Amino acid sequence: MSSCATSHVTLDGVYGFDARGVAKRFRHAAIFGALESLTEGETMRFVNDHDPLPLLAQIEQRYQGQVKAQYLQRDAEAVVIDFSIHPFKEEAAAAGEGCGSGGCGCSGQ
Repeated sequence: MSSCATSHVTLDGVYGFDARGVAKRFRHAAIFGALESLTEGETMRFVNDHDPLPLLAQIEQRYQGQVKAQYLQRDAEAVVIDFSIHPFKEEAAAAGEGCGSGGCGCSGQ
């Protein structure tokens, strides 16, 4: 995971990413880098001080459903979201869609 954010990992493959510690102008780039370093089965536990609705829209557009978001906390104290990777199956990749085809922006992992 990106070294510019908190990188604590638990035994179950969950990596912490506290966006509150990243300068606002670099947050989205750092988040995309962290997401692209995950492999299937790993999760990035994202913590922020607000609900990142524009970021979620960018993630959906950029990764076309390959990154799933699940809210764990959504209140005035913090927003915590688990992001996990769900690459398209081999058949879709062979048809020129999804991970590895260059269309999703991910590293193909």
